Amino acid sequence: MLKPSHIFDREREWRGLTSFIAREQPNAALGVVSGRRRQGKSFLLQAAADATGGLYFGATEATEAESLRIFADALVRRTRQPVDYPFRDWNDAIAYLFRQFTGKPVPVVIDEFPFLARASPSLPSIIQRELGPGGSGQSSSVRLLLCGSAMSVMGRLLAGQAPLRGRAGLELVVQPFPYRDAAEFWGITDPRLALLVHMVVGGTPAYRKEFVGSDTPADLADFDAWVVRTVLNLESPLFREARYLLAEESDIRDPALYHSVLAAIASGNTTNGGIASFIGRRSDQIAHPLNVLEDCALISKQTDLFRAGKSLYRIREPLITFYGAIMRRSWAELERNRGQAVWEATKPAFLKQVAGPHFESVCRDFAADAEPELFGDLPAEVGSATVNDPAARTRIEIDVAILAAEDSDAPRRVLSLGEAKWGETIGHGHLRRLERARDLLAAKGYDTRGTVLACYGAAGFTRELQEDKRGDVLLIGPEQLYAR
Repeated sequence: MLKPSHIFDREREWRGLTSFIAREQPNAALGVVSGRRRQGKSFLLQAAADATGGLYFGATEATEAESLRIFADALVRRTRQPVDYPFRDWNDAIAYLFRQFTGKPVPVVIDEFPFLARASPSLPSIIQRELGPGGSGQSSSVRLLLCGSAMSVMGRLLAGQAPLRGRAGLELVVQPFPYRDAAEFWGITDPRLALLVHMVVGGTPAYRKEFVGSDTPADLADFDAWVVRTVLNLESPLFREARYLLAEESDIRDPALYHSVLAAIASGNTTNGGIASFIGRRSDQIAHPLNVLEDCALISKQTDLFRAGKSLYRIREPLITFYGAIMRRSWAELERNRGQAVWEATKPAFLKQVAGPHFESVCRDFAADAEPELFGDLPAEVGSATVNDPAARTRIEIDVAILAAEDSDAPRRVLSLGEAKWGETIGHGHLRRLERARDLLAAKGYDTRGTVLACYGAAGFTRELQEDKRGDVLLIGPEQLYAR
């Protein structure tokens, strides 16, 4: 199937869907598609269903009886045949669905599946039974695609002892656009401007057209005004979006606590102890909220590459970071439509708490996608790290550390150590810090022969550093980050 021209990018996702739908097998197949809201899942699945003559059913928050009636109506419109009898429950509906389609593979999309599962907890077990031996799915050509935005719910569908574990032939997570694709989607060609916009809205497709009406900053000089007229604008859908992202997750029952945890991370408190101290709780009291936020794909837990016992938490949705660092403390003023004044007062916080950490994250994404030639081998692990310097009684922060794949017969190779600065010109002082970290790692038994010392600078590099022609030094600016 050719991907419709109105769908931007999503080549990998489209290949996965079409391969699953066209799969040759004599019985029904199950696929699970998930992703946070506004990533284009429904858009993609509707296009796939339309291209193949399939059925798309979007569930709503309703009782089981009402959902069954709506589902029956959708079946009638697709098959143009009346349902033989009203469905008493999902046992009737799923069995009837599988019996209706034989021969040519037909995709059947059930979108917002968590709404149905919440009203009918036995639905996953019913689907599992009908897909199994003796079930109606054994002679069916249905390619059943269950889709949902509640990440914690969708994640449990195929996990542990869940009924559908081992039944799915497709598990597709629709992610936000990577930073390069996001710039192309927004039509931004200036790399520095693209980075600034990505720091606010990330790669969520819906934010461009549905939320800001395709309002894109004209140039760097227009960025501040764009922030004020979009995300800080009381009348813009983006204004309350960060709050809604949290409210949409059914596993979050104490929003105030979770907002505080996110605000702590947005403020630069990325360790368990730092977060607990910020919100006034003990470390053991925030373990559950952190796990829930991780299951909801709102935060990620990342291990220090050189200190296995140390973990850092980072927010995955840039808009939530922006809300926590800029909007949350000034909410009363923003509701009085004083976005311009708030932005002028919080611009330093944006540069420190949003721009700097986000630039580091983009640099890590760049490193993870790098070709083997850039760092001497294929990156196996990319992350941040710290290196203890006993002589100076300090720690050296490594913003972008890259390790090669493990080899049981040899020391772990360090492909690159990197420093990333958004608003600071990088010079030989930064380079010497990387050199010191490399020497300390070599003393600890790491293989640092050929380690590339990478300087990622959004504000540029000193002339002396640019004239340094050493082969182990790599200078990467915004233009290199966005080069295909």
